[in-house]
Order: sequence, then C-alpha cells, then structure tokens
Amino acid sequence: MFNRLCHWLMKISGWRFEGSPPQINQYIMIVGPHTSNWDFIIGVIARGALKTQIHFLGKHQLFIPPWGWFFRAIGGSPVDRRKNNNLVDSAALLFATQPHYKLALAPEGTRSPVTRWKTGFYHIAQQAQVPIVAVGLDFSLKKIIIAPSFMPTGNKRHDINELLNFYRTINGCKPKQIPEYRDE
Repeated sequence: MFNRLCHWLMKISGWRFEGSPPQINQYIMIVGPHTSNWDFIIGVIARGALKTQIHFLGKHQLFIPPWGWFFRAIGGSPVDRRKNNNLVDSAALLFATQPHYKLALAPEGTRSPVTRWKTGFYHIAQQAQVPIVAVGLDFSLKKIIIAPSFMPTGNKRHDINELLNFYRTINGCKPKQIPEYRDE
C-alpha cells in the first residue's frame, strides 16, 4: 500500500526517475545536494516508489518522541553528531551482518551550505567493500537522477572529484555552490 501511495505521489507531483538503482544486495547511496527538508520527503517517497528498503542515518534529535518511532519504522538510525562514535566501523558492521543492507547518506551532513563534504560514506564503502551510488535530487527538472554505481578505487581525491562533477549538474531545492574537495 505504501509503495503504491509513493508511486502515485511521484506521478501527481511531476517527479520522475532518470536511471535506476543497481540490482545488487548492498550499496551506499549518497543523495544530494542536501539544501532543504524537502530532500528527505522526496527521498522517502522515491524510496517507496522504487520498492526498495534503504536505510538512513539521521541526527539523534529526530528520533525522540513523538516522531522517533516513525523515523525508525522507515529505516532510520540515530546518530549523535556531538560525539565521536566510530560511525564508519558501526556502519561497516551493519553491511557485514545484514546481507541485504543499503544505506543512504547526505555527504554534506547538513542542509546548510558547506565548504567540503563529510567523507565518512567513502570510508564506509571502502571498509564494507560495497559500491557507491550517486543520486541527485534535481528540483528544477523534477528528476531523481541515479548514476551508475562504482567501487571506490582507494584514490579518494579522484573518486570524490568525480562525484562532485556529477553533483555540479544537479539543481537542489535551494541552489548552492557544490563544495570543492579538500583533504581532511
């Protein structure tokens, strides 16, 4: 029922897909640019329309009453960004213990403009040995653009610059400059 509702919402709102997620059991999906609360709403509807269970990480404040149950029910896990919580190892363990685990993350880590991405997604993909799928939410075209998956090469600068090149073609809800990659 939820999948049919999401498919209908995509249709009546004019959103459509370009590309499709890979037909594999595990991957990290990075979704951007993350400039508005609408990104999450469109993402949840798109996930439902794709009929794919994709998990996500969110700031821990989202998971308190009264809405915490809802975010967990739709595949969310809380992250306390105030603490160093070894998120890369924890996420890699989820991939190791759940053979059909898919994870969506926003590389900016926030809706505010950033000067560089958080690169935890890259380290998770390397450690878990799973591919990365770039997804752009293009509000000007009402398209969810899903790029082909790729395995991280280990050359982080090159791989992230390739991803940034993809996102430079995407117009977020609140257009902003895609950050340049800088070593951490």
